[in-house]
Amino acid sequence: MTADNPASPDHNHEGADDSVSTEHHPSPVHRDPLNVLLRRVDPDVPLPAYEHPGDAGADLRTTEACELKPGERAVLPTGVSIALPEGYAAFVHPRSGLAARCGVALVNAPGTVDAGYRGEIKVIVVNLDPREAVRFERFDRIAQLVVQQVERVRFREVAELPGSVRAEGGFGSTGGHAAVGGESGSSGPAAMGGTTGGNRYASVVSDREGQ
Repeated sequence: MTADNPASPDHNHEGADDSVSTEHHPSPVHRDPLNVLLRRVDPDVPLPAYEHPGDAGADLRTTEACELKPGERAVLPTGVSIALPEGYAAFVHPRSGLAARCGVALVNAPGTVDAGYRGEIKVIVVNLDPREAVRFERFDRIAQLVVQQVERVRFREVAELPGSVRAEGGFGSTGGHAAVGGESGSSGPAAMGGTTGGNRYASVVSDREGQ
């Protein structure tokens, strides 16, 4: 390239700033962990723990072995109870690996643990796989607990609500659910129950290993 070519790295525009601009990335905000009091109902159960740095949910484990046939549900104990500070709540969320591989969901997801609740945290699991049973062993991870700050509100009745763009648009009002090409969730390996064990239990081994 010649020196007159604007693409040349040696070409200087009149009045151009030769300094290299760097995008500013704010430093991560360091916050001390929130202290949450916990009592083990089962003395051997591992404490809820975060698997990776930055995880939002701490793993909850079942203290009872359980087999769920297709369509069955069960209430599984986690062996722990907690006392949250006022202004906080904990939410029990499903594990995506169990959902994808075994069709395991939580009936009331997310389950809510209020600050005033002192009983054992229990998880309502359901097997949505249409063909395969799923078996949990003692101390298998079954859900994750997300602790969040929540607002206490005061409801004020009015005759009319202020307007908005969405107005009264409800279920399906934003679209995005039209049929598209390609393999759907009703066919293929995902619909066949995923990997199964030798005794036709949906496999939770990979989830136990953190995969």
